[in-house]
Amino acid sequence: MTRTSRELVHRALASADIRPNGDRPWDIRISDDRFYDRVLGSGNLGLGESYMDGWWDVADLTEFISRLIRVDAEALVRRNLKALLYILSARLVNYGSRKKAHEVAEQHYDLDNTLFEMMLDKRMTYSCGYWANTDNLDTAQENKLDLVCRKIGLRPGMTVLDIVQTR
Repeated sequence: MTRTSRELVHRALASADIRPNGDRPWDIRISDDRFYDRVLGSGNLGLGESYMDGWWDVADLTEFISRLIRVDAEALVRRNLKALLYILSARLVNYGSRKKAHEVAEQHYDLDNTLFEMMLDKRMTYSCGYWANTDNLDTAQENKLDLVCRKIGLRPGMTVLDIVQTR
């Protein structure tokens, strides 16, 4: 982490009235300084991935995200020349290379099905569910599939081709 990355992220957070390590429910608690470079290098994706990696936390995630969206914090950072130069240098270094992506995929997806059977629905659907009127994962996944089929106008007798790219 550089002082510049820290300053730029803090400035963007301040524009949304979010204080790093503050005491309000929407204030972010940053536990890993790599957070700053990752957010500047990858924007919203870096914010989400660093959250999943446990580099930061917040008591009220919904309010935190809402505040960032309201001020378009990512655009504020991009408009800052210093930030733009920093982001360009981070992308030129290309921390998200194909090799790194392959390593991450192997670590996350080349696992025995036992783990996935414990956390996914009976169809092993690896995506979000539609939780309206249910607290059951299988039903939430069925609700999502039903919603998707209705939105694309799928009717009885029609078929869907689902293509998955593998190596």
